[in-house]
Amino acid sequence: MEDITDPSFRYVCKMFGADFMFTEFISSDGLIRDGKSSVKKLDLFDYERPIGIQLYGHNIDSMVDAAIRACEANPDIIDLNFGCPVRKIAARGAGAGMLQNIPLMIEMTSAIIKAVNIPVTVKTRLGWDENSKIIVELAERLQDTGIAALTIHGRTRAQFYRGEADWTLIGEVKNNPGTKIPIIGNGDVNGPEKAKMMFDRYGVDAIMIGRATFGRPWIFREIRHYLDTGLILPEPTVDEKADLALLHLDKSLEHKEGKAAILEMRRHLSSYFKGLPDFKETRLRLLTSLDVDEIKRIIEEIRDKWGVYRSHDSAGIYGI
Repeated sequence: MEDITDPSFRYVCKMFGADFMFTEFISSDGLIRDGKSSVKKLDLFDYERPIGIQLYGHNIDSMVDAAIRACEANPDIIDLNFGCPVRKIAARGAGAGMLQNIPLMIEMTSAIIKAVNIPVTVKTRLGWDENSKIIVELAERLQDTGIAALTIHGRTRAQFYRGEADWTLIGEVKNNPGTKIPIIGNGDVNGPEKAKMMFDRYGVDAIMIGRATFGRPWIFREIRHYLDTGLILPEPTVDEKADLALLHLDKSLEHKEGKAAILEMRRHLSSYFKGLPDFKETRLRLLTSLDVDEIKRIIEEIRDKWGVYRSHDSAGIYGI
């Protein structure tokens, strides 16, 4: 997730038990040209492991070269993004644009697997649109290239993120007798009960969570606790969220220049404190300031005013 899964956010996700994480996706063209932002995304840390570097592009040679370059950062896997629906990426034939050129997708995947000596995985969607949901056949063809696992987002490219994710075809791929590789389901998993339902109903080997982590990295602990015990953990108190927001901000400042760190933190800060009553004015201040000390003071004000408040309380014990 661009501008989301940077080292600071990965740090807090790992705190809460994320089993496997990925870098922001990296442009193959940017990487082989030593683009500053692309190269920076190769920064990995031992505490993050296991971790994958995710690449996207439309040219086989560039993608192969980028995969070789990415391996120098010593990731645990290389992940190929054939699922991003963003127009400027798909229009170039990259990301979900690959769903309109399956022969190229297969050839590219095979070439990368032959070029690197670590596992290669793929993430893609059900198909380009409602009339081309080809994932069942495509999964077999991708498996034949030698990929180590396949992540499927339960929407077509045409849907972007609209409507509900359809897990029916994800389950069909998983339960296909010819499927030998792990199948990872993705789309609309926003809490523990939904996660368990997807495991139970569709039999997937793992679940990938994206947008539901925004400002809510504790979702991983919630899900693990529910799968292990059947009990729902309560949401963190505002006091706990304030501690986490300050830690996240400090980690972001370790890896990025002040203004960039603040701008990218805004979406997280907004979500950390979502649901507080009479919060509009404070939220505006929090999301418009470019001064680190002022932002920290506002977070402390939030703690002082709403400290023990939980937006969605429930029975259980929460520990950060």
